[in-house]
Amino acid sequence: MSVKPRPITGWKATVAVSMSNYIDSGSIIAIATSLGFWGAAYFPGDNGRIAGLLAAFSSNAFGAAIGALIGGPLCDKYGRKFIYTYDLLLYALGGLIVTFAANLPMLFVGFVIIGLAVGASVPAGWTYIAEFAPTSQRGRHVSMTQLAWSFGPFIGFGLAAALAPLGLLGSRIVFAHLVVIALVTWYIRQGLEESQKWTDAKGGATAKAPSMFASFRGLFTRKANITALLFLAAIYTFWNLAASQNGIFLPTILNSMGYSTLASDLFSMLSWGVVIIATIVFMALVDKVPYRWHFFLGAALAVVSWVVLVFGSPTAAFTAFAYVIVWGLSAGPSAQAFYAVWSPELFATPYRAGAQGIVFFTVRLASGLISLIFPVILKGTNGLLIDGLILIGFLVANLLIGTVFTPRTQGKTLEQIELERYGEPVSAQAAAAAVSAGSVAAK
Repeated sequence: MSVKPRPITGWKATVAVSMSNYIDSGSIIAIATSLGFWGAAYFPGDNGRIAGLLAAFSSNAFGAAIGALIGGPLCDKYGRKFIYTYDLLLYALGGLIVTFAANLPMLFVGFVIIGLAVGASVPAGWTYIAEFAPTSQRGRHVSMTQLAWSFGPFIGFGLAAALAPLGLLGSRIVFAHLVVIALVTWYIRQGLEESQKWTDAKGGATAKAPSMFASFRGLFTRKANITALLFLAAIYTFWNLAASQNGIFLPTILNSMGYSTLASDLFSMLSWGVVIIATIVFMALVDKVPYRWHFFLGAALAVVSWVVLVFGSPTAAFTAFAYVIVWGLSAGPSAQAFYAVWSPELFATPYRAGAQGIVFFTVRLASGLISLIFPVILKGTNGLLIDGLILIGFLVANLLIGTVFTPRTQGKTLEQIELERYGEPVSAQAAAAAVSAGSVAAK
């Protein structure tokens, strides 16, 4: 007789859903810390091209991009819970293939499968949490995904440092721990209820949701949706171009500065420890501090961190230390953290997950493209300077766009935001809210 987990709601549901972000970032760091060992075993003498391809098609880039493009619309069509029924099983399959990879093709296939699962899961998580969280704590609940994301690298780099003496076996163990966590999380998630907002938006529990074609048509024929897509894709993509390279190639960057593998892992772990602290502060302030100035602070610190890394002394320990501290502080109120809060707010329920899938696809596609060339440039003359200047430019663009066009959604219900942005109710909940508001006004 099978035993099903008890139904979970509230913060327990938030934590269960947020674990998608832990295994997303955990897989990226597992790849980052193991590329050298995989290379020595299966592609020795690589000039950076094979490593770049593996990174590009993983959860850091193309794999996640394709998964999000598929998973987002499926989430709007079949429900948020539908994704949670299958995504982590797919992730576990990919993780097992990587754990027992005996050659380069197996490694590549495993990375791609992990990426697909991550891409389908992460946008669904932001959507689900925002739809059941209390309005006054929506930012705090959604920010739990960022906190879980931060623990992935912190624990991942810690495990990598501890297991470094085991070489490739240590890397296999890191991937194996992600498989175990994915399966445990999948089991717990079976107690999640379907999003009530999604159920209501499609017309009730027995009604059929609109076709994916109809949802996409609605998504791309409304001005409010298009402006939100452009805004979110811009800030998240520009920031993530720097963040993704920091995440997956930071050990390579630190190695190029003369640090050992162990030292680079410890530096990286320190950085993510700071990220965790900064994210906890972000969770406490996101629903209270005005969005614009909170975003500006994080974006400005991100620019400063890369300026320090690129123009500081390449041999000074202070440069690496200052970079990981300042970047860690910036990652609390980062574009990714605000994207997780803003993206559910800016789209009506029928379009919410699909829109996030499109933006996530764009972001990880861009990360994949830059991952193909970043390690090649990095190994060349003045590689860090060239790469760094490009990324600083992207971070400045993120700062300007996000600060100037900050959404005015803080403290408002999703239904209220919908009525303000679309000028009319799109979902059943917003229609009911409009009727209620009209009744109150009439009195």
